[in-house]
Amino acid sequence: MTPAPRRTRHAAPPREDVLAAAMATIAARGLDGLTMASLGRDVGMSSGHLLYYFRTKDELLLRTLEWSESRLGAERRALLARPGSARERLEAYIGLYLPAGHRDPHWTLWLEVWGRSQNADDDARARQAAIEGAWHRDLVALLAEGISRGEFRPVDPDRSATRLRALLDGFSVHVTVGIPGAGRAQVLARTTEFLDETLAPGERGGERGGPVPR
Repeated sequence: MTPAPRRTRHAAPPREDVLAAAMATIAARGLDGLTMASLGRDVGMSSGHLLYYFRTKDELLLRTLEWSESRLGAERRALLARPGSARERLEAYIGLYLPAGHRDPHWTLWLEVWGRSQNADDDARARQAAIEGAWHRDLVALLAEGISRGEFRPVDPDRSATRLRALLDGFSVHVTVGIPGAGRAQVLARTTEFLDETLAPGERGGERGGPVPR
């Protein structure tokens, strides 16, 4: 009697491959195209196996965002460490922060995770705060460096970083959802105006408490 063929066991792909596949799906088909079943087919796993690793789709999305942010974080640290003026590196930081364009997959994912965070547990909220905190700390340090060199006016770095990131977040939403007149090029131009008005050395008021000349 011919022995029955042995059933081959396929090892699960590394978790990073699953997260990369999830991001690739978002880029190609949007969030509606990302289901546990479709992702499982892409990586050769059952949806039940994926749920074993990630428990819920919310957790899958947050893990994918953290994976994407780790890659952006490495790129951000590299650009902040390169030679050049603080203003040049600030503009590079802003360029990395903003979406590449309409339906940018990273920002599409960010918006989805934000929307779901209304019902998130404390752990998920802390992980989202950690992502935000990394961007904020690097910006505060860059502003403080520019102030110490005399490239920027003597503003409060933490307060200025909060204001600038709020502006970038608002613009990023507009770019991602495709609001007319709010493309990446227009947003970069408006952000440059904001930097000139709030950080360029001079006698303008704003953060220093004095009146803004008319």
